[in-house]
Amino acid sequence: MSCIAIITARGGSKRIPRKNIRPFCGKPILAYSIEAALQSGLFEEVMVSTDDEEIAAIARQYGAAVPFLRSEATSNDFATTADVLSEVLDRYEALGRRFDTLACLYPTAPFVTAEKLRNALNTLETSGGESVMPVVSFSFPPQRGLVLREGSLCYQYPQYANTRSQDLEPVYHDCGQFYFCRTDSFRRCHSLVTPHTVPLVLPEQEVQDIDNLSDWALAEMKYRLMTGREGAAQ
Repeated sequence: MSCIAIITARGGSKRIPRKNIRPFCGKPILAYSIEAALQSGLFEEVMVSTDDEEIAAIARQYGAAVPFLRSEATSNDFATTADVLSEVLDRYEALGRRFDTLACLYPTAPFVTAEKLRNALNTLETSGGESVMPVVSFSFPPQRGLVLREGSLCYQYPQYANTRSQDLEPVYHDCGQFYFCRTDSFRRCHSLVTPHTVPLVLPEQEVQDIDNLSDWALAEMKYRLMTGREGAAQ
């Protein structure tokens, strides 16, 4: 299958300024997604979709293609990831290039590795699924969650109040790192989450949302533990 890796890296970031190119363990965080995609050997094209010239320059420095900048329509706060991916596919198809499979990588995902990308594509091919989503289990069972009602705590699901944690069905959430999707399925659904999305389960220590500076510091600590050093991901 022909594959394209699309790394979505818009210039604007309100909570962490210039988040997508902020130094992370010694180099711009965007570099980790680019290097993982290139090292995987899976892709005919590894490209960065951005509206920002500085991000484009850094992306090219680390080996990604930036054949065009995003349009105004896909650069605002209301554009979805699916809108961005559709624009990229349209632009490449206008150049006569079509891909059977796409991978969407986020630019703030230093835990992505070439091995994980290979495992995800292999999962897509062998499962017969339409898309693959890396997921991680919740560290505490959501079925035992508490809510605040009229000033008092109570179980959101009282039927599970006395159920042992090990007897509850595992619940997972999106890792927010990358996705693989068959292009025709993405086009049909306009979404990376298709009716037949299969999981790639990752360990909790290799997953970290990065929404604020505290998250950033925690992610750097986890990354050092994962790699045993401060250099680039393998």
